[in-house]
Amino acid sequence: MTPISSFKPIDDFGGVPAPLPKIGMGQWFTERALRDGKRKALTFEGETWTYADMLVRIDKMAGALLAGGVQVGTRVGYLGFNHPMFFVTLFACSKIGAIFVPLNFRLAGPEFEYIINDAGVHTLIVDNDHIPVIEALREKLHCSRYLCAHGASADASRWPEATHAMAEALSVREAHQPHQDEVAIIMYTSGTTGRPKGAMLTVGNFWWNHVSELVMLDIRPDDVLLTFAPIFHIGALNVLTLTTFLKGAHIVLHRSFDPGQALRDIARYQVTTIFVVPAMLLFISQHPDFASADTSSVRFIMCGGAPCPEPLLQIMDQRGILVQQGYGLTETAAMATALSSEWAVSKIGSVGVSPLLTDVRIVAGDGRVVTQPQERGEVCVRGMNVTRGYWNQPEATRQAISDDHWFRTGDVGYFDEQGFYYICDRVKDMIITGGENVYPAEVESVLYGHPAVAEVAVVGAPDPQWGEAVVAVVALKPGSTLTLEDIRDFTSERLARYKVPKQLRIVEALPRNPTGKILKYKLREMVP
Repeated sequence: MTPISSFKPIDDFGGVPAPLPKIGMGQWFTERALRDGKRKALTFEGETWTYADMLVRIDKMAGALLAGGVQVGTRVGYLGFNHPMFFVTLFACSKIGAIFVPLNFRLAGPEFEYIINDAGVHTLIVDNDHIPVIEALREKLHCSRYLCAHGASADASRWPEATHAMAEALSVREAHQPHQDEVAIIMYTSGTTGRPKGAMLTVGNFWWNHVSELVMLDIRPDDVLLTFAPIFHIGALNVLTLTTFLKGAHIVLHRSFDPGQALRDIARYQVTTIFVVPAMLLFISQHPDFASADTSSVRFIMCGGAPCPEPLLQIMDQRGILVQQGYGLTETAAMATALSSEWAVSKIGSVGVSPLLTDVRIVAGDGRVVTQPQERGEVCVRGMNVTRGYWNQPEATRQAISDDHWFRTGDVGYFDEQGFYYICDRVKDMIITGGENVYPAEVESVLYGHPAVAEVAVVGAPDPQWGEAVVAVVALKPGSTLTLEDIRDFTSERLARYKVPKQLRIVEALPRNPTGKILKYKLREMVP
């Protein structure tokens, strides 16, 4: 038998190579709109656009970007709350081969300055709410063009309306044909421990994530997806949302998260699927309207971003709401693992298994690849969905991605006897007390079951005797009281003694980033 390595590509034998597949976002959206133009694509604040409506705007935006000097590889930044123009800009960039740079609207001026200049943003598109912060540092930015995303700005000479530029532009009909390794989006990760890093996500990263979602999740052409998480984040953008567009289904977009409005729109639009982070699911479950809300249309909720406390999963299960957990990061273009609906109840708390196109392994602290169930270590991911690396940061890329393409996530996890993965915590969040490892998520999951607890986070504090002490930071439900003795009594029946909190801090609310993740570095600053 001839060895595989000796086979030659077809063109070496005089054949004709296959054309590039239409996997660019601008390409497949165009194809979808041409086939199903009359289908509902996007609803925002009571206005609904069909796929044909969106395509007209996308083609005009692509023309406006070209007219302003944007070319293949040029970076285009977008800053603003959730809005249809975000998607118009994203697909328009893809259509002409530009690189889209979504910006976290919760950042401060110096952070915007760093990211915009680091990415080399040529055209910056900003909504009215955020023009003042950009205007304050505009002289420090190196952008060539500024546009107001939607509506009229206070100073049209400095912030021309994007819609006016679109009206004057020629429509772009033919989409750029990218190679799958071309960078499509630069998405900057949180800078909690230093400067933000721009993860370069390719055309292939997004496409193969779509394929994985279609294999692993029950996404249907007649779905109605409710999206309220900020879409500058990979979870909100590329878990369900873009794949729902690919299927030709309907997306109901919210400007921001409001649990009461979410419950009302579930009933109004007969929502079938939702993406949430645990904090959002918690706030929905605690809303006064939750008990009486009509959620019968919801087929499943996809939860990611952090481990979801089991008491919260059980509350949803009691309501007949199927919650599927998934796991991923910006660097994995979202989905590294997913739990299919058939396992959602029996494997409650698990983030599932890796998709067909992605490999996951657990690496112990001594560098061993874990082969036995239940042993904890760092989660590493490899596959077509994994980033090429960090923009302008080759050293950070080398530290994060091995020579054989394994990405180190910084998360602690394990797998069970059936190969289902569980995420415990961040490596850096692990508490070592008296030589024992404590994973905060485990303690938090127990504390969420206490009737007085609305929100909780667990961090470590320096301790002269134990090295670190376990500290519970709690926001209480209205009218509730809580003492350290209450906490210790409650947890001592459910946790090993060394995991029981030694300190308690009561706060009004936990500090969170725009995606709902708790900012534990801020909590550590609060704990002496």
